[in-house]
Amino acid sequence: MVTRPQRNERGVAILAVLLGISLMTLIVVDFAMTSGLGFVSAANQANELRAGYLARSAVNIGLALLAQDARSDQQAKNPIDSLNDVWAVPFPPMPLEGGLVTLSIVDETRKLPINSMVSPSGTLNKIAIAKVQQLFTILDVNVDLVQGIIDWITPVGANTTGGGAEFYMGLTPPYQPRYGQMPTIADLQMVQGFNEAIFNRVSPFLTAMPVTWVNPNNGSAPTNPKPVPPVVNANTAPPQVLAALEPELMEDQKIVEEIVAARTLAPFANANDITNLLSGSTGLAGRLPRDVVFQSQFFTITGTGTYAGARKIITATFHRETSSVLELAAWHED
Repeated sequence: MVTRPQRNERGVAILAVLLGISLMTLIVVDFAMTSGLGFVSAANQANELRAGYLARSAVNIGLALLAQDARSDQQAKNPIDSLNDVWAVPFPPMPLEGGLVTLSIVDETRKLPINSMVSPSGTLNKIAIAKVQQLFTILDVNVDLVQGIIDWITPVGANTTGGGAEFYMGLTPPYQPRYGQMPTIADLQMVQGFNEAIFNRVSPFLTAMPVTWVNPNNGSAPTNPKPVPPVVNANTAPPQVLAALEPELMEDQKIVEEIVAARTLAPFANANDITNLLSGSTGLAGRLPRDVVFQSQFFTITGTGTYAGARKIITATFHRETSSVLELAAWHED
């Protein structure tokens, strides 16, 4: 009669010990997992930070290439920007500090300036609008979407259509249209009718530069900003943009091919080079030189840094005139 309670007490003690061991095991495992995750998280953050610095290094390399090209232009009698310049040459991936740096530079003057469709005062630029509409036709994109862009960038006082504010305020979350010039082409993603597929199709051929942007050094904007002329760099513009400049180019792809082939052999130095090339088409030869320039002022540098699986992408647009000094116009990090 005495042994039975003792055995029961021993059984309870064993269960209590096993339960305690189980709880301790869970605590130790949880602590180990938490510590491991914390270490991995800290390592990932460190790798992302290193990747970010590598991306910034890529941007600095791009700035150096643009500055070098500017110094070369200063020494030239007739400076031009073309796809033969040092900044336009593909930059191979470069190992750096245990990571990898990649770089690309694109001049924004190779694209149609989307803000040129409406002047800062709200006046519609019908010539610029027609060129964007022609580009959308070439890209097989609904031309009606151009009106949405016009409403988005037209100032409130000059916007006679209301700018579609009801549509935007009905979204979740709601937001107001810009009612002013786009600071970057990414703004286009917020315009009614533009989904990711359409944006990816048109964005390589459109630019928000130049804009009436505030100089970060003195915080002031131009007193009397002038409408931006819808011109592109004849030496760097892709065939789709060239074809959008004039109706004849849309209708006759061979002329565009001739322009691209001619600038590949020797970049255009002035309007006479264009005129001589198009001597067989008097009307086009008289108009096309007004649509083009031969130097670029805005350049977008895309720098990518990769380190231990982490990747950072920096897209920075700079304004460059005749000197080697470049001013930052836009900066975005992914």
